[in-house]
Amino acid sequence: MNETIQPLNPIAFSLGPIDVHWYGIIIGSGLALALFLAIREGDRRGLPKDTFADLMLWAIPIAIISARIYYVIFEWKYYIKHPIEAPQIWNGGIAIHGALIGSVITAYVFSKKRGISFWKIADIAAPSIILGQAIGRWGNFMNQEAHGGEVTRAFLENLHLPEFIINQMYIDGTYYHPTFLYESIWDFVGFFLLILLRRVNFRRGELFLSYVIWYSIGRFFVEGMRTDSLMLGSLRMAQTISIALVVGSLAILIYRRKKKLAETHYLDQAN
Repeated sequence: MNETIQPLNPIAFSLGPIDVHWYGIIIGSGLALALFLAIREGDRRGLPKDTFADLMLWAIPIAIISARIYYVIFEWKYYIKHPIEAPQIWNGGIAIHGALIGSVITAYVFSKKRGISFWKIADIAAPSIILGQAIGRWGNFMNQEAHGGEVTRAFLENLHLPEFIINQMYIDGTYYHPTFLYESIWDFVGFFLLILLRRVNFRRGELFLSYVIWYSIGRFFVEGMRTDSLMLGSLRMAQTISIALVVGSLAILIYRRKKKLAETHYLDQAN
């Protein structure tokens, strides 16, 4: 039966010589939905309607560039020998942590220019960010990438997965852990958790920090299963950064409370 299993076509359709990939469609759809939700919530929290649309005009290209730079840095042994390939993002190779770093820096500068609290923007955006990540992982599914180690078909069937997921995890004669799915489910749960936490009326900044902690915990465990990790010596960089982000977020949360820097709450309308 295995010989008859064919992977899903990663190309959705073609416009003349241009192939439109499912990866791009899925990523784009995730971004569009995330932006819609952020704009709607921003309006409820008293932000101008164009705030997040304007922010995304800067954040998206910078996130793509920073995601590529991050990847190239940790694959430097290859790219130092093939420098012409370093900017060729269409050949694959981006890292979500690089994208997040670029996005956060962009949002910080943007918020200062607009006279809006960075933490307010970050809190509003947090559920949208993790929802976009949850959807985006299905782009990896279509490309048969970001998977884990070898497993048996019986193992996947025991997870009660749909047939199309099991078959897509059959790559070059071997079945693999659907780590894209594990992380996607973790992120979807995180999205609904953050939506619920909005009602708790956390202090400003704490919803975003909760996102960072939740995502980083899940990423740490999922990364341990993957076969394509970026490495720094014997360390998996995504795991190392995940630990640093959890510790750092907790430290920032405690520091801001002790120094009374988080007296404004999420539902407050103040900028």
